Amino acid sequence: MSRSFDRRAFLKYTGALGAAGVVTATVGACSGPASTNNSGEGGEGLDELTAVIGYGNDQSWDPTQTASAFSMAAIQHIYEGLLDTDPITREPYPALATALPADTSATTWSFTLREGATWHDGEPVTADDVVFTFQRILDPEARTLARSFFHTWLRECTKVDERTVELQFHYAFPDAAQRLGIAKIMPRHVFGEEGAWEEATGGLAVGSGPYTLASHQPRSNTTFEAFDGYNGPRPPAFQRMNWLSIVDAAPRVARISGDSAEAQIAENIPYANVDQLTEDGLEVQGGAGMNHAFIMFNTANAPFDDVRVRQALLYAIDIDQLIEVGLRGYGAPATSFLNEDNPAHRPASTVYAYDPDRARQLLDEAGVTDLSVNLMSVNVSWLVDCLPTIKESWDAIGVSTTLEPQETSALFTKMDQNQDYQVVAAVSNPNQFGLDADLIMRYNYTADGLWMQYARWEQSADAEDLFARMDEASSEPDPDAKLELTQQYLDLVAEHAVLYPIVHTELLTAWDPTRITGIRAQAYPGINVLQARAASS
Repeated sequence: MSRSFDRRAFLKYTGALGAAGVVTATVGACSGPASTNNSGEGGEGLDELTAVIGYGNDQSWDPTQTASAFSMAAIQHIYEGLLDTDPITREPYPALATALPADTSATTWSFTLREGATWHDGEPVTADDVVFTFQRILDPEARTLARSFFHTWLRECTKVDERTVELQFHYAFPDAAQRLGIAKIMPRHVFGEEGAWEEATGGLAVGSGPYTLASHQPRSNTTFEAFDGYNGPRPPAFQRMNWLSIVDAAPRVARISGDSAEAQIAENIPYANVDQLTEDGLEVQGGAGMNHAFIMFNTANAPFDDVRVRQALLYAIDIDQLIEVGLRGYGAPATSFLNEDNPAHRPASTVYAYDPDRARQLLDEAGVTDLSVNLMSVNVSWLVDCLPTIKESWDAIGVSTTLEPQETSALFTKMDQNQDYQVVAAVSNPNQFGLDADLIMRYNYTADGLWMQYARWEQSADAEDLFARMDEASSEPDPDAKLELTQQYLDLVAEHAVLYPIVHTELLTAWDPTRITGIRAQAYPGINVLQARAASS
């Protein structure tokens, strides 16, 4: 079953999706959904899968810290959580644990580890490894990215015996079943050594999952090998995998198209190449979810400490032109921090529809004239295509704009070193971690979180108020009351406009159906081939 996307039908198409906001776009959709837990048996003739990833592989490989699209996709194949989630439905299934929790309303969950589970170096997986991992995640000194997804509801993890652990909660939190897939269990005997976390950042990976990390060449490629000792629910279908990191669009497409195509699958397909690839016989499918381009302001750098200036620059962007020209129609204006298919979405009290007159008025009210902005951005190809529209829009209201796209790792190295900046444009998709609104918001908006540090906003009274409202919503047991509290703080996020999406867009994946089957296109960056297999010859 093949589909060629009509970009002008984008909104109609995405409106027909399920409430989870993810397309179950799969080769298997013609004959029914793939099993939740079982990988299909591989066919003949494809021992090595070659994939093209449209993001850099030179960022952190520490599962507790990374938000790198490449690293996170790879980690799903190398590590396991107690529970993991299906990449499309996001339904939890037992991974290192033997069963799902019997009562998700309980405040203590007990898990037994899979018998015979071993690390890639042959050592057994034990309860000590699980405790070690959660101690790392919850450690306020370590300040891991994962901590923001756990510390509000998870009190601690304790060992019962060598194969049994308990998780104690601050309050009942049924969404924990989906969250546990974020906590990839790591071997204490490896990462408990001095300097090991720094090595993990640079590419050290030792897990219990179906694939081992065989080699890693930053800014080039990463290779994997099937783990013969794996005895879990989703065994490897390929003996080897080679994932190429190609950020530039043209060479990425070249690797999967034509008679001499080297790769069998590629993600982050440019919208301009959809017709070409489908005419070449490739499947091109995608999903519309939380994937977005956002603008982030340095609120410690005047005049961006003034909310009127931040709002003015958002109102000034010609979103329709950005979608038509930069995204070839594959996008929708942001009407909330959440995408419109998210179950918690409603239009925010402040929606930044294109309004250059309103933008000029806000700048006048703020007493700002002759403003010059240096817009730093990541070099993700589809965002780079949108930058000229942003510049034209800001120039049109009298804001002289300079564009400075650069390697993602280079940009955030500058941010980590506390180098000064004015405004940053970047891309993000918290759906890499999950779908619920609390998780999505805590990726960007959390006390002690990296993004709030980058925005220099976390110590403000407005931020403290927002964080308190988020905690109140998280602990609210009544679903309707929780939703109302969530939508109230989403309104505040829109009003403050510190870090805010301008457009939600669709991600496309292409693959050769004559070589591989069982592919399901994700609505977030990367690929997951744990249920893929070689096509029968």
